[in-house]
Amino acid sequence: MTARRSWLTLAAKVGRLLEDVVLVSILGGIILLAAGQILLRNLFDIGFIWTDELLRMWVLWLVLAGAVAASRADKQINIAVLDRFLPDRLAAISKIVIHTFTAVICGIVTVVSVQFVHSSYAYGDVLLGEVPAWRLQLVLPLGFALMAWRYSLFSVDGLLRLRQGKP
Repeated sequence: MTARRSWLTLAAKVGRLLEDVVLVSILGGIILLAAGQILLRNLFDIGFIWTDELLRMWVLWLVLAGAVAASRADKQINIAVLDRFLPDRLAAISKIVIHTFTAVICGIVTVVSVQFVHSSYAYGDVLLGEVPAWRLQLVLPLGFALMAWRYSLFSVDGLLRLRQGKP
């Protein structure tokens, strides 16, 4: 049992590290590219045509990567008013309902974003000149699927804890 637990712990740490690397890389790229574009425009009156479009795409990626990273510790924005007043068991049930609802919504958005990416592929949309748009848009279903998976696991974990009598 400890071997499985240590393997899962290692896998979780690697996952967190990868998420952090992705976040820092995207944010660093955004800062460097935006600053470079500003310097090129102001100092040399030149710039790259594709920079603004790429920055918009990277902001989308950053938002989704940040949402996935926030979901790993259940740190999404929420308003937990009732949790303060509910007994432990009811608060745990409330948390399970919220996690399940979040997982369902993320699952629905995953399906819709898959349809969006598929339609982008079908119409032959391009970004950044010649890059097929669907390749860059794959971050949408991937990010929401990861969040749906995480919140599904939170729901199952909450149910198991509730069943064991743990708050």
